[in-house]
Amino acid sequence: MNKPAEHGVERAVDSLQQHLTSYACALNYDGLSSEAIHVGKVRIIDTLGVLIGGFFDEPCRIARNLAAQMPNAGGATVIGTRMKTTPDMAAFVNATTARYLEMNDVYLWPGSFSGHPSDVLTPVLAVAEHARVGGREFITGVVLAYEVYLRISDVFHNQEGFDASNFGCLGTAVAGGKVLGLSPSQLSHCISMAVVPNNILKQVRLGELSMFKAAAAGQAGRAGVFAALLARAGMEGPHLPFEGKAGWCDHVAREPFSLNTMGGNGTSFKVQDTLIKTRSSCGDAISSVLAAEKVAPLKNIEDVKQVTVEVSKKGMEICATGEQHWNPDSRETADHSIPYVVAATLMDGTVTPRQFNDAHIWNPELRALLQKIEVVTNEEFTKAYERVPQEHHARVTVLTSKGERLVGEARGDKDDLAAPRSDAQIEEKFRGFTEDFLGAKRVNAILDRLWHLEELGNVAEIPPAFVLD
Repeated sequence: MNKPAEHGVERAVDSLQQHLTSYACALNYDGLSSEAIHVGKVRIIDTLGVLIGGFFDEPCRIARNLAAQMPNAGGATVIGTRMKTTPDMAAFVNATTARYLEMNDVYLWPGSFSGHPSDVLTPVLAVAEHARVGGREFITGVVLAYEVYLRISDVFHNQEGFDASNFGCLGTAVAGGKVLGLSPSQLSHCISMAVVPNNILKQVRLGELSMFKAAAAGQAGRAGVFAALLARAGMEGPHLPFEGKAGWCDHVAREPFSLNTMGGNGTSFKVQDTLIKTRSSCGDAISSVLAAEKVAPLKNIEDVKQVTVEVSKKGMEICATGEQHWNPDSRETADHSIPYVVAATLMDGTVTPRQFNDAHIWNPELRALLQKIEVVTNEEFTKAYERVPQEHHARVTVLTSKGERLVGEARGDKDDLAAPRSDAQIEEKFRGFTEDFLGAKRVNAILDRLWHLEELGNVAEIPPAFVLD
């Protein structure tokens, strides 16, 4: 017969769980570098702008309709509306919407598990709104969520079957618990309740892709927020979530790992290593778009005999290995296809969200051009991709039936994924997604508020500024 544990009996300690708890509890706004604060605000502006750009698309509408069935006046806002729902449901809707256009930031550090760390941002905002905290607490939560996401990404090497959105779940849980003011014990339980029951499979973004590619970000954010709410309510999580016999290390990571380096005290925060997109496609396809732009738009598509696209090994693996990349039947597959984005660029001059509507995907002329495109790896481009600082190179060569040879090459262009973005560029991108819906005057006011976010006493003032009338 099992006997109850005696008082004073020591329990095994999960060192990863303890490390994350201690780090999160100790971090505060004053411990952030000025660079991390500014970069955090840039990511907030960028992500909220992209969210408005994707607001009217089908997966986002489906998520909003579901949230409407779960009203909660004390919860958090579905951004773009006046609707309030539970904080975890708001996290689901807003993260899905921000993710949909494939324009949110990306992490492609050599040797790391790539992903979209901005998936954490709107879930943290939902918690911050619900808790009615100020801008400094929100910025701290965002930097913390990124830090957890990206530090684990750097040491996590299991690429098979595991989706990077899981890092977003954990990052959201840690930051959400921090924003809610959980005690160390509560935050420890929060971490466990994020880690043990939530493991999204990479099948969400393999082969033919569906609208759930974006919703996976929402699911991860919702789970992280829910774990924080459970912990606040007094729920206890499973013991030894990482290092237990059936824990995350042995059965998900499939190897032990540690988090010896975290941002602060002279070590830069990882949010500074994320990349801002300038084109609406998978990060590993953007260099191909930039290269194709050098020779686009082509006047006579029917004269094209052959197109060769040279890319890095990673670009080939992610965006040009399956039959679906030459025959996409959805927006989600098309924006992860180098052949598609090159074909669309050669026809239209560039790639924006408009190039992924049904009229483009099923355009007979575009689909005929797809079949003339060959994608090959270039060893030099692979080396550029794998070194630090990273560079994203591509070359597009077009041969015509008249014997013309047109070559476009991307090598460290101003719009290169790895190129730094000025505040003016961030504002231009934000305006491009929002001014048609909100008007220039409102957009100016929003940008001024977000650039001075640390002065805001209550972040609940942010969502009403984005209501689409």
